[in-house]
Amino acid sequence: MKKNLCVCLAIVLGVLCALPMAVQAQEKVIRIGAMYPMTGRAGLYGIDSVAAAEMAVDEINGKGGANGYKIDITFTDSKAKPAYAVRVATRYITEDQVHFLFGIVSSGVGLAVTEISKQQKKIFIGTDHASTQLTSDKLQPYYFRVANNTFQSMAAGALYLQELQKSKPWKTIAYIGPDYAYGHDQWNELRFSLDRLGVKYQVVGEYWPKLFEPDYNSYVTSLVKDNPDILVTGFWGGDTVAFIKQAQVYGLFKKSLYFQPDAGGNYELMSAMGAELPAGLVLGARHYNNWPDTELNRKFVADFHKRTGRYPTYAAEGAYAGVYAIAEAVKIVGNPDDTEALVKALEGLKIKLPEDPDGFTSYIDPATHQIMQVQAIGVTMPNTDFPPAKMMLGDWKIYKAEDIAPPPGYPNK
Repeated sequence: MKKNLCVCLAIVLGVLCALPMAVQAQEKVIRIGAMYPMTGRAGLYGIDSVAAAEMAVDEINGKGGANGYKIDITFTDSKAKPAYAVRVATRYITEDQVHFLFGIVSSGVGLAVTEISKQQKKIFIGTDHASTQLTSDKLQPYYFRVANNTFQSMAAGALYLQELQKSKPWKTIAYIGPDYAYGHDQWNELRFSLDRLGVKYQVVGEYWPKLFEPDYNSYVTSLVKDNPDILVTGFWGGDTVAFIKQAQVYGLFKKSLYFQPDAGGNYELMSAMGAELPAGLVLGARHYNNWPDTELNRKFVADFHKRTGRYPTYAAEGAYAGVYAIAEAVKIVGNPDDTEALVKALEGLKIKLPEDPDGFTSYIDPATHQIMQVQAIGVTMPNTDFPPAKMMLGDWKIYKAEDIAPPPGYPNK
């Protein structure tokens, strides 16, 4: 009898030893599969997003995790290519068994990955890409975005232009932006918002270069001939830097007001151009190092600088926010395994973020899964507080979250 018991115990112990260590230990882990571009013009966004996400993970895990669950996040270079990102997302789900898909900078990639999220019923937390399609006609139950979409930015832009028309009358407008969903959404939404406000204007030109276009000179010469009062651009990242540098040579900004309300005010523009950045450009972004002047934002910027030796681009705050949103949802549900309960927890989730001014807390709209936030638009002016930048944004105009939300049923109504 005793001999048989020993044999049984030995068999059981042998089976346990053969199991993976994670299973043996019954480790409480939240597994996140993240994708960001790490190279090329968009590479800095990915690098900053990784650093900020890791910063959030360290902060949360350092305090015991989310309901006792530690966060484990894996990063892969998306290469800003939709087909490749789909393969990575599929691997994350089927092989790594992640609880959440996470990240993405390009809207084109985001639109591809959201289909995998839908098919596999795996929650996808979008931290940066901005195409409104993802939270309107392409919305699916498992997608949530923790950065503003283009509609919010362009609605704020329309309010800015409406106010400007009263003090400095303008009549003509032109647009140039990348030829894919993100670029087209901005132009459509700006005109929709201007028309909704009753602003009168004449379009004198629109241009659609490819994403990561190396040479904008032919477009710039056409815009000089168009001579719009307002030049709206829908670039992001290195494309913004390249366009402004090339347009400066032609004196474009002396003739037209340069207006880029969604991603123009990203810190990498100030950092890359230094004193060469013209004053008087009107720009917006999803996070600023110098606004709002709150303790939470100052701490985020200072901690990121201490960690990396540089100041964050706006994408960093989106990744930081995404990790905290996941942690808060897991705290509410109690575990990361109940996907449907996590969806309910994320719908309407309130979360105080570095980009929130005093008196406001970001929240996720249950109907659209889009985070609702205050938007600010500023003007380039001398400021050396965030080197190597010599220019930063100031003279802020602030727009309430409820004033820049898409109307119910947009874009079909």
